[in-house]
Amino acid sequence: MHHNRKLNPDCADMSESQIYNEPAKSMSVREYEQLSEFIRDRSGIKIPPAKKTMLESRLQKRLRALKISSFREYCDILFHSPGGAGEIVQMIDAVTTNKTDFFREPVHFSFLMDTALPAFLGENTQGPGKAFAVWSAGCSTGEEPYTLAIVLSEFAARSPGFWFAVTATDISTKVLDKALLGIYDRDQAATIPPSLMQKYFMRSRDRDKGLVRVVPELRSLVLFQRLNLMDENIMPLETMDAIFCRNVIIYFDRETQYRILSRLCRTLKSGGYLFLGHSETVHGFELPLVRIASTIYRKAV
Repeated sequence: MHHNRKLNPDCADMSESQIYNEPAKSMSVREYEQLSEFIRDRSGIKIPPAKKTMLESRLQKRLRALKISSFREYCDILFHSPGGAGEIVQMIDAVTTNKTDFFREPVHFSFLMDTALPAFLGENTQGPGKAFAVWSAGCSTGEEPYTLAIVLSEFAARSPGFWFAVTATDISTKVLDKALLGIYDRDQAATIPPSLMQKYFMRSRDRDKGLVRVVPELRSLVLFQRLNLMDENIMPLETMDAIFCRNVIIYFDRETQYRILSRLCRTLKSGGYLFLGHSETVHGFELPLVRIASTIYRKAV
């Protein structure tokens, strides 16, 4: 798309790239309101007025990429341009927060290994059992689903007849691309026990880079796909034995939290488990969930 603009005479000797690297004009209150409402409608993410500066900072990168110098032009592209639909994905990538670790909140994985999986195995003793289906909703850069694949692989190694399927979704294509690669800084992998590190990760040949990569066998066990939790039909009904949706709904308002949690419940099998983040709760919502422990819930049978 071509945008005409008048250049300041003082900038006449500057290259185009220098001009576009200049900070864009500040976002007006009206532009903030338009953009934050649009983001909330499309992704459910709430960006309160106190975070206007954060929104402005993150979208500056999109303005530079599109070679435009004002948020008014950005709104025109987003709301009125034929290319606006494609820019929505880029914008969501820019504003979403992605912070995660391997074996984050380890009590959840201990519960899975010690309680949920043995119970599942006990209920499926007749012939080749059904796969234990687990969904990492809001999987970010992949640390959570790969942790799940490690825990489930370890359980499978000593449990004949047990097999599993891990589905991982996120709204951001940028983090999904990184998750698919399965390459991490060694510091990011510091929370992985050494024995599991040796078994499930490869070190970079160039030791100075300090990179590790998930082994192909483990990468192949996780199905990554883009999914917006705001979509009405997010997953087939009652197909999941466990859902990890941790530190995701915290970014939504109460009404949106309820709608998303209701959809997650419809996707859980009776007796299935829902794992939330340490600062999240279903308290005050009418949902078919029984609290098992802090941030661990089970769907009523």
